[in-house]
Amino acid sequence: MKVIEVDNLRKRYRDHLAVDDVSFTVEEGEIFGVLGPNGAGKTTTVECVAGLRTPDSGTVKVLGGLSGTELKERLGVQLQSAALPAKIKVWEALDLYASFYRTPADQGALMERVGLAGKRDTPYGKLSGGQQQRLSIALALIGSPRVAILDELTTGLDPQARRDTWELIEQVRADGVTIVLVTHFMEEAERLCDRLAVIDSGRVVAVDSPSGLISRVGGQQRVRFRPSGAFDDSVLSALPEVTGVSRDGGQVEVTGTGDLLLAVTTAVAAAGAVPADLRVEQATLDDAFLALTGKKISA
Repeated sequence: MKVIEVDNLRKRYRDHLAVDDVSFTVEEGEIFGVLGPNGAGKTTTVECVAGLRTPDSGTVKVLGGLSGTELKERLGVQLQSAALPAKIKVWEALDLYASFYRTPADQGALMERVGLAGKRDTPYGKLSGGQQQRLSIALALIGSPRVAILDELTTGLDPQARRDTWELIEQVRADGVTIVLVTHFMEEAERLCDRLAVIDSGRVVAVDSPSGLISRVGGQQRVRFRPSGAFDDSVLSALPEVTGVSRDGGQVEVTGTGDLLLAVTTAVAAAGAVPADLRVEQATLDDAFLALTGKKISA
């Protein structure tokens, strides 16, 4: 069942076209990612979905076309720029947000669920970054929504807090909540999302699963090594398995397909060198994004 349908969405701010003819659907029960660099139009897109901005043209249908109070009762939102007063306590924030809904979730159970039961009386300003994001998720869930929009949820978190937040998101989905996750982190998108809309310069360039996007790059691999001696790059570039050879300082990077590792090591050895610090990498979501947009996303 489609819980979100976006068709030909456009939104302009004065002379800047932020969203240009964006279309995608979100299925019930999935984690749907909106992936792209900063300034790509991701936040504007989801703000239109949430009813926080009015599109200039196009249509947005959520849960069959709900709007107004009905939509707010069933849609939870955590925005990138959201912040709370430093002195508000965890329970006070939840109590405040619960007052916006006719049938809010049980606050004590929700604090347990997001791992903040022991921080009930802690002011927001005293929480760690990861704990603040857990509270943001709790606030998005206080209305017991069917759909939750989470915008750049893990920006600024340390690696452990980020992974803890990922686990919480997976738990929320397991409870039956459909999640729209806005992110520019490739690892996050690949780990969490069932499908992704790749957005660049306000346009959707692809919608697919992470593995489907990666497969568009083909069976590309990378072999990196430091040669023990000098050799000409043509030794490698002439190989049928090789699609590219580059050097960065003393490191050689070879891209290609097929049995690339065997072909490279055999050719380098025949040229009288030994490939040290050898690393083999398969195609990633980064590679897929680069192939689709010609750009790399900087974390």
